[in-house]
Amino acid sequence: MKPTSTSRYLIFFSLGLSYMVYAVLLNSVGTVILQSILSFSISKESGSVLEAFKDLSIAGVSFVTASYLPKLGYRRAMILGHSLVAVACVAMALHPVFGMTELIFAVFGSTFALVKVAVYSSIGLLMPNRQRHASMMNILEGLFMIGMLGGYWLFGAFIDHAHPGDLAWTHVYWVLAVVSLVVVVLLAFSSLDESAAHGDEAGRPAAFMDMLRLMVRPMIYTFIALIFLYELIEQGVGTWLPTFNSEILKLPAAMSVQAASIYAGSLAVGRLSAGLLLRHIHWYKLLNFCLAGMAVLVVVTLPLAAHVPHRPDVTWLNAPLVTYIFPLIGLLMAPIYPVVNSVMLSALPKDRHAGMTGLIVVFSALGGTLGSFITGTVFRLFNGETAFYLTLVPMALILVALFVFRRETRLVPAQG
Repeated sequence: MKPTSTSRYLIFFSLGLSYMVYAVLLNSVGTVILQSILSFSISKESGSVLEAFKDLSIAGVSFVTASYLPKLGYRRAMILGHSLVAVACVAMALHPVFGMTELIFAVFGSTFALVKVAVYSSIGLLMPNRQRHASMMNILEGLFMIGMLGGYWLFGAFIDHAHPGDLAWTHVYWVLAVVSLVVVVLLAFSSLDESAAHGDEAGRPAAFMDMLRLMVRPMIYTFIALIFLYELIEQGVGTWLPTFNSEILKLPAAMSVQAASIYAGSLAVGRLSAGLLLRHIHWYKLLNFCLAGMAVLVVVTLPLAAHVPHRPDVTWLNAPLVTYIFPLIGLLMAPIYPVVNSVMLSALPKDRHAGMTGLIVVFSALGGTLGSFITGTVFRLFNGETAFYLTLVPMALILVALFVFRRETRLVPAQG
């Protein structure tokens, strides 16, 4: 039965809000690392394990369950994920210790593995052609970045400016628990026709092997390299930007977190505007321009972060210029991830979207973990400027991988 317009809008709204909630949860890891250092007196090395708890749980759960998710149902998977998130948030608010932060990020990561596969696969069911698929993908990823931006300010609002090490910041999890339950209610009243996702092998043991077989195709492993390298950059910068603002730019703790929202805002604007640009510019030309701009921005702005003096009276009006300029790298990197994902998924039948999204989630998570670990290690051994200069290496490798990826996708007809 064809869904009504109201039902269609409700499922779109549910998908968007679901993705925004996870944007706040997952991208709060940098903020939680900074606050854990202040509140629980842990080291940077101890704090960096939160990224691993998040990303490795994403990778593990996605790898095992992605091909079987059509059998569970995409909508039910999202309801299950948000229900568990609500429980984890309440636990953190009631028992704020560092061990609990490790547990909740494992829960956030595990459930996001279910939700992201469900959301991406649902787009394939809802969008009838490659152009609309790419547009919806950019809108959804743009909403993710808006959630990420709002998350910085949400957490910042709960940080005690006078006593940044106080546990008041953990009260934010009550808010996040309530919003997660709202998503559960919306999804419960939504409907989604998932029949097209149930191919001959969906939900059977052969589906898992099909996911693994995808990896032997040149187009697939080039694509995997792209998303791995992209996450290396995005998560490396995003996770450690609050600490960079605090230790290198000498900003107060709450301001360090809120200033990182410029990065999230840039990603949001970049992804929401990419849909318009892609109507007039070929995706390959756009992404090459973005990579060149990212490299220039790194080389030009990071020298401004050297030898910033400590100023106890620093405000938004007299903060170092690099506070505002370097995070604009998000504007340029924004289109890369949703565009290559859309090109890849549009080249596959709908009943293979869950398996392919599983691979996307796995290698995105591994790239994010490695990026955060490398950036944090270089940050500790050298300094924050050197850590961010290192992003020039994956940028160059992405440029090469894009050339190969474009060549391979030209040989594959778009799926209807």
